[in-house]
Amino acid sequence: MTISLYNTASRTTEELRPVNDGQVGIYVCGATVQGEPHIGHLRSASVFDTLRRWLLYSGYRVTMVRNVTDIDDKILSKSIEEGREWFAHAYKYERAFTAAYDALDVLPPSSEPRATGHITEMIELISRLIEAGHAYPAEDGSADVYFDAASWSEYGALTNQKLEDMELSEGTELRGKRDARDFALWKAHKDTEPITASWPSPWGRGRPGWHIECSAMSTKYLGSNFDIHGGGLDLRFPHHENELAQSRAAGDQFANIWMHSGLLNVGGDKMSKSLGNSVFASDLFDTFSPLAVRYFLTGASYRSILDFSNEAMERSAASLERLQNFLQRARQELGADAPALPDVSDSYAGRSVDVPAEFAAALDDDLGVPRALSVVFASLSEGAKLLDSGSDRAELARIVAEVELMLDILGVNPSAEVWAGSAADAKAESALDSLVATMAKRRAEAKAEKDFATADALRDELAAAGVIIEDTADGYRYHLGEG
Repeated sequence: MTISLYNTASRTTEELRPVNDGQVGIYVCGATVQGEPHIGHLRSASVFDTLRRWLLYSGYRVTMVRNVTDIDDKILSKSIEEGREWFAHAYKYERAFTAAYDALDVLPPSSEPRATGHITEMIELISRLIEAGHAYPAEDGSADVYFDAASWSEYGALTNQKLEDMELSEGTELRGKRDARDFALWKAHKDTEPITASWPSPWGRGRPGWHIECSAMSTKYLGSNFDIHGGGLDLRFPHHENELAQSRAAGDQFANIWMHSGLLNVGGDKMSKSLGNSVFASDLFDTFSPLAVRYFLTGASYRSILDFSNEAMERSAASLERLQNFLQRARQELGADAPALPDVSDSYAGRSVDVPAEFAAALDDDLGVPRALSVVFASLSEGAKLLDSGSDRAELARIVAEVELMLDILGVNPSAEVWAGSAADAKAESALDSLVATMAKRRAEAKAEKDFATADALRDELAAAGVIIEDTADGYRYHLGEG
């Protein structure tokens, strides 16, 4: 297989050529744990989890590193606002992020390094930059250390900018910098900050700048040259631009491909703190199932702007309901002949089927999930015809296995145990499915015999029990009524 991905750095789609044969190293910028995770964080996590699953299916061994930024200006200020020690504050929200990732069945990373655990590596990297002439201790006598942007001729390459054209924020101060566009590698400890939020260094007590953290952690776990660096599009500048500059200036080849997931709007407006329209994970999961959220976040092209709304979520839920109804009906029909569920933990090595060629071609082409989903629904339609005709159980079993494998790669297989809830809920749902299937079969037989009175009576009997059944092109679907 040849997998091609859009490289933000080159602004072209490039073939993935791993640094090490058969292995792919991915670094994704994780959470800055200052507060609750929002839907933008969840989109990035879902996108790169889908990429990882596809690489695993494709036969690669994948090392996924996702960091935790547990020290920065915002964490320090937010911890004061909420009245707790900064490290306790960071850990509280780190756990909130982990819970949100788990709710979406995002696979745990191979490594999840915290910034505070890698101060030594950051100091070493800063020292290399100073020795190479690309960084300098602040000229105001503080313990600050800055990257000398003008010293690196390739600065701005990731975002296609020239240093001289970069606009400065109004009121930008030099504060010991040679140039206002230089950025901090090490920040001197301030008397207003807790001493626990600082570490000794050759330049004085302080803490790392944001950008140096990811450069140090990614190369520690993936080496000086690795395959993919990912994150949200909002991180492209200045964070990723600065990462690239300081890493290359220190002599590291760094990432070969830069991938960025698109931004997320809410009701047509950019999600932002200033607009007060942030959608937090805890509120989202109170309203919608995590599976529906994952389907919404995954279903669009990963580089597109995704617009969140209740209507969009309802469309996702309807698509999932169609998938779930088919799989439930098919598994009930197949009984003991139903295929085993796909297992990502063994890189799908034990699968009984392969994905269709069209599905593979879609994901090989810059993770084209919308095209891949169209293949899923085409297979579903084929399976529904077999289910309705009651013919060729072996072929039906093959299609069920194929559909569930495709959905599992996308992280949205309704049959997966992770979405089943408690054992009691699963048992009750299975019993309800069986009862509805029996009455639906009787109703279909009555309609085939043009006994519409009996068919309507069965529908009304279900409705009286709170079950709304609807005819569809694939047979039927049902949901529980309100009240």
